Amino acid sequence: MNHGFVKIAAAIPEVQVAHPKFNLQSVENLIIQAEGRGIEIITLPELCLTGYSCGDLFNQQLLLDEAEMALIQLMNFTRSLDIISIIGMPVAYKGSLLNCAAVLQKGKILGLVPKTFLPNYNEFYEQRWFTSGTDIAADASVWLCGQQVSLSTRLLFATSTCIFGIELCEDLWAPVPPSCALTMAGADIIFNLSASNDLVGKQDYLQQLLRQQSARTHCGYVYAAAGYGESTQDTVFSSKVYIFENGVLLAQGTPHSLEAQMVVSEIDVERLRADRRKNTTFSQCASMNKNHAMQVVETALLNPRDLTLTRTVNPAPFVPVGADLDARCEEVFAIQAEGLAHRLQHIGCTTAIIGISGGLDSTLALLVTVRAFDLLGLDRAGIIGITMPGFGTSDRTHTNAVALMNALNITQREISIAAAVLQHFHDIGQDVNQHDITYENSQARERTQILMDVANKENGLVVGTGDLSELALGWCTYNGDHMSMYGVNAGVPKTLVRHLVKWVALNSSDATTKDILLDIVDTPISPELIPVDEKGEIAQKTEDLVGPYELHDFFLYYVLRWGFRPSKILFLAQAAFGNAYPANILKHWLTNFYRRFFGHQFKRSCMPDGPKVGSVSLSPRGDWRMPSDACRDAWLEECERL
Repeated sequence: MNHGFVKIAAAIPEVQVAHPKFNLQSVENLIIQAEGRGIEIITLPELCLTGYSCGDLFNQQLLLDEAEMALIQLMNFTRSLDIISIIGMPVAYKGSLLNCAAVLQKGKILGLVPKTFLPNYNEFYEQRWFTSGTDIAADASVWLCGQQVSLSTRLLFATSTCIFGIELCEDLWAPVPPSCALTMAGADIIFNLSASNDLVGKQDYLQQLLRQQSARTHCGYVYAAAGYGESTQDTVFSSKVYIFENGVLLAQGTPHSLEAQMVVSEIDVERLRADRRKNTTFSQCASMNKNHAMQVVETALLNPRDLTLTRTVNPAPFVPVGADLDARCEEVFAIQAEGLAHRLQHIGCTTAIIGISGGLDSTLALLVTVRAFDLLGLDRAGIIGITMPGFGTSDRTHTNAVALMNALNITQREISIAAAVLQHFHDIGQDVNQHDITYENSQARERTQILMDVANKENGLVVGTGDLSELALGWCTYNGDHMSMYGVNAGVPKTLVRHLVKWVALNSSDATTKDILLDIVDTPISPELIPVDEKGEIAQKTEDLVGPYELHDFFLYYVLRWGFRPSKILFLAQAAFGNAYPANILKHWLTNFYRRFFGHQFKRSCMPDGPKVGSVSLSPRGDWRMPSDACRDAWLEECERL
C-alpha cells in the first residue's frame, strides 16, 4: 500500500557536449539505478541527450540523427522496465526544431512536450535554433523512432498513482508558467527539465520560484538542471536538483558536483489533493481556466512495490525545528496577545481574571495577558491572578504559581475551593472518598464559578487557559475549565505550549522569572484533581490517562489539516517516531484519539471565542463544523483492522 505517495527521482547525468552515445550510457546508468530503488518516475535535464550547450551544432543533421538513435536505444533499454523516464532532446517538426521532453515507458514514447518560452536575452540565444511549442495544435503528432508520437504543450500523463505535467526551464520564469494551466487541469506533479546556468544570487532566487510555484498550485515540483560536462565557454552549469511539495523542500542535490547524481523522495499526492479540495480558491481558479483543454496520456500499470519513505516526517508537526522555532513562537505569542488586546479594548475592559495553577496552560495565558496589557499601556495590577488550591494541588505548582505572579507584578489572590466543594458534595450526596468523575469535575466547575463571579465583581474578563489539544480530546470539564470569556490558548496545541513558555523564559531579562518558567516547563502535566501521593508529588498525570500529547498532536494535525484515514496516519506515525513507540501502542492511542475526538464534539460546538494561530483550529465559527452526534464507527473499525 503506497498511502498516496509517489516515489520520484531527479537526476543529473554526466554529459559530453554533442556526444549522444556517451550521454545515453550515463542516462541509462541513472535509470537502472532508479528502477532498482523502486522509483516510479525519473526526470533528467533539458537536452541531456545532446548537451544543452551545443550552440549552432543544433543545426547539424548528424547531431539530430545521433540523438534520435540514442532515443531508440533508450526505448529498447526500458522495454522491460516499469519506470517512467523523462528525457530532454531536440526534435525536428515541420521545418522547425523543438526543445522537447520525451516521456518513455516500457519501450514506448508516451508523448513529447515542447518548451513554451524560449529565452533570447543576455547569455541565452534559444530562438536562434528552436521554435516555441505555443502554436502547435493540441492534437499534433510527429513520427519519431518508428512511431507516431503525440506532441503538445498540453499533455498530461496519468499513472495509477498520479497525474503529471511537464514544463522546461524558462517556462517557470514566465509571468504565467505553463504549470499553472497544467495543475488547474489536474496535474499533481510538475517535472521541470532545465539547463539553468550559474550566476551570483540566482540559486536563491530559483529556490524562491520553485517554492512559490509549488505552493501556489498545490503541487509537487521536481526540478533537474544540467551540470558538469556542459560547455564552460561563457557560462557554468552546476547541477541544480530540487524536489518541492506544496512549498516545502523535500530534497535537493549537491551543487557544483563533478559527478552524476540522483535525488530521491516521495511526493504525497493524497495530501496535495486533500489540500486542493479544502482550498476552494483552487477549484474556482480551475473552473475559470476551462479553455486550457488537455490531452491525457495513459501510462502502463506499475507493479506494486513496498514503500519505504526517504523523506522526513516531523514527529512534532506543530513545532518547527531550528531557527524557525524562535520565529514561530514570537509570531504565535504576538497573535495571542493582539487578539486579547483587541477584545479588551473593544469592550472597554481594563481588568482580566485568570486562574493560575502553576501548570503550562495557565502560565502561557498569564504571559499572553501581560503582553496584551503592556501593548495597551494598562497597569498590570489590573490582571487578577487567582490560585484556587484544592484536593490535588501540589506544593510545587502552588509555589510556582505564587512566585510567577509576584515576579510579573500582577494582583494576586488565593481562594481555596476545598470548603465549597465539600459542601457541594454534601448537597448532592457525593462520597468524598470516591474519586470519580463527579469528584473531579465538581472542583473544575467550582473554580470556573469563582473566576466568573470575580469577573462580575471586578468588571473584568475571564481569560481562558485551555489549549487546542485538550479541546480535541475533550479533556476539559463541560462548563468548567471548558468555559471562559476569551480563550487565548484555544488555537495552540500542547506540544507548542511548552515551547512557547520556554521561549518566553529564555528571552526574559529577569532571572527569577526565567527560573520559575523553566521549572513549570519541567513539571508533569496534570489537572491536579486527585490528592497528591504520600511524598506530596503529583499523583494524577494527564498523559498516563489520555496518552502522550506528542502522539495526540501528531494525530490531530493529520486528521484535521489533511483528512487522512487511520491507516495512513499510523504509517506516518511509525515513520516519525521510529522505535520510540511500538506499533500496538501507536494503534492504541490512535484509536483512543478517534474515540475521544468524536465523543466530545459537543464541547467544541459551544467553545468561547479565541484566536486561531496556525493551520488547525477547532472553532465552530471558523475551521471546524462537525455535528456532535456524528458516527465514529468507520474510523474505529479501520483502527481495529490495522
